[in-house]
Amino acid sequence: MDALRGFALLGILVVNIAFLASGYRMAGQAEPAFDGPLDWGARWTVTLLAENKFYLLFSFLFGYSFTLQLDSAARQGRRFVPMFLRRLGGLLLLGLAHAVLLFPGDILTTYAAAGLALLVLRRITPRAAVLLAVGLTALLALAFAALAALTAAGLDLTHTVADTAAEAARSDAALSGGIWQIVAEHVRKLSLILLLRVFFQGPAVLAACLIGLAVGKLGVLRDLSAHRAALRRLQWTGFTVGLSGSLFYTASAWNGTVHKFWGEAVDLLTAPLLAAAYAATFLRLLPYVPRVARALAAPGRMALSNYLAQSLICALIFTGYGLALVDRVSPPLEVLIACGVFVCQVLYSHWWLKRHRYGPVEWWLRYLTYWRRPAPKAGRHAAPDTGRATRRPGPTT
Repeated sequence: MDALRGFALLGILVVNIAFLASGYRMAGQAEPAFDGPLDWGARWTVTLLAENKFYLLFSFLFGYSFTLQLDSAARQGRRFVPMFLRRLGGLLLLGLAHAVLLFPGDILTTYAAAGLALLVLRRITPRAAVLLAVGLTALLALAFAALAALTAAGLDLTHTVADTAAEAARSDAALSGGIWQIVAEHVRKLSLILLLRVFFQGPAVLAACLIGLAVGKLGVLRDLSAHRAALRRLQWTGFTVGLSGSLFYTASAWNGTVHKFWGEAVDLLTAPLLAAAYAATFLRLLPYVPRVARALAAPGRMALSNYLAQSLICALIFTGYGLALVDRVSPPLEVLIACGVFVCQVLYSHWWLKRHRYGPVEWWLRYLTYWRRPAPKAGRHAAPDTGRATRRPGPTT
């Protein structure tokens, strides 16, 4: 699970860096300064293979880890509800600080809200959890289809996503400025995307969390060898239906507001399948590439620290906090930078975990969760920050 989380962390960075690097991208437009074949090739590739897929994978892992924490609290005789509420409060504080200071596209606040829903639904059966997730996804897809129909009928909905070149230019100017200009711009963007977060991304995150909860309750991932047929079916379905839907979404993403809404509707139904295919393929291949597993497990164990560090590094590169290169870096170079940053995070995570049991932010969140100081150094069986008492050796479990 640590290695899978590290894999998802790379995908999230490859997607997020475009939004951190450009006011135009945040406004839903292509950067006008980069219009060559390589630029469009990078945009299409990232949109097709990564956008809206990896945050679902992370959400699935959030729901799965929730079941591990429930089991751990039961084994240790701890009161789970107050402990988990403290954890969610910590996520909310981190998310708010992250959104205001570094990246208004933060997802930690959404996880805090989804975690509260999981807490309420913690006794739900796996079957009911899957049905609720499917229902939420279907309702979201219908909502985007309705938006597409209303827009096609002449109702102007573009102001809700600030989809204009003037908005992008204003954002670029602010992000290139001083600290207070950057913070003010982030706060302004938060007000623009709040509706999208509450009514659209929030339910999508919760749906993926519910699938993770169902898988955790069923114990499917404890013995992958017993579920090879199911993993193969996920691959076949995900890479056919999922990729087809993603291709439609990619073609729609750069073709006007009406087409974008239709693309979102289709992608909501098919992106979870492609994300599942990625996970199934990764889990099936992992035992055959132990070095890759070990490399990815370390950043996965301190994923929260690395997620926040990614935004900090990108802010230092693209905003007035540092080099102020906003909208001066081409899409292909953004992808290369993302890969370079992740390689550095892999090396740093391995170095850090040789000396510490948890990542720095994980240490703080664990302290807040359990209301006691975590063990300062990693032992042979040190646990990742999931609330488990022990951790099995080996990267594939």
